[in-house]
Amino acid sequence: MKEFDFYKNLNEEEKKYLLDNSKYVELPENFTLFYQGDTCKEILFLEEGTVQLLMHGEINEVIPLYEIQKGEQCIINTSSTLSNTQAIATAQTKTAIKGWLIPSNIVQELMIKSPSYQQYIFSLFSVKFEALTTLIEDIKFKRLDSRVLNFLKQKDESIIAITHEEIANELGTSRVVISRILKELEKKNLLKLHRKKIELTD
Repeated sequence: MKEFDFYKNLNEEEKKYLLDNSKYVELPENFTLFYQGDTCKEILFLEEGTVQLLMHGEINEVIPLYEIQKGEQCIINTSSTLSNTQAIATAQTKTAIKGWLIPSNIVQELMIKSPSYQQYIFSLFSVKFEALTTLIEDIKFKRLDSRVLNFLKQKDESIIAITHEEIANELGTSRVVISRILKELEKKNLLKLHRKKIELTD
C-alpha cells in the first residue's frame, strides 16, 4: 500500500482498517482478472507489474485501451465495482503482478472518509480518460499506417526490437495487416525491415 500516495495521508486507524479488509495477491502473467461484461466486486491496487485493458469487438477484434502500472488503480475496474455495472473491457496481466484486492464497500467508505483518496480517484480518472480520448481519436481519424509509424517513433530508438505480431497486438489489428503496412512503409524509405527488428530511416 505504501506505493500509493493517498495511503501516506491516511491516519493510523484508516490504514489499519484498509489493510485489515484487503487481500494480498500474487498472480502470473496472462492471468485474466475480469472479463468484459463482468460486474467487478473488488478493486485491484497494483503494487508491482503491469495489467492491460482490452476491449473485444465483433469478429474477434481486440482493441488495447491502456495499461496500469505500479501504484495505479484501473478506472474500468473502479467504475464497475462502485456502480455495480458491467466492465467495458477485459483486464489481463501483462507480467506477473503483486497487489491488493479491496471490496467495494471498503473503497466506498474510504472515499467518504479520506479527501486524499477522493483527490487521487479524480486525478486518476482525468489521466486515463485523456488516454482513452487520444486512443479514440487515433482509431477514428488516423490511418493505420500513420498509427504504426507513430507507435514506432514513440519507442525513441532508431532500431527497435519488435515483431509484427507484437505491433499488431498493441494496435488492435492482425499480424498480416501490420506486415503489409510495414512493407509499404519500407517502399517509401521510411523504415527498413530486419528479422525481429525495425530500423527507422526517417
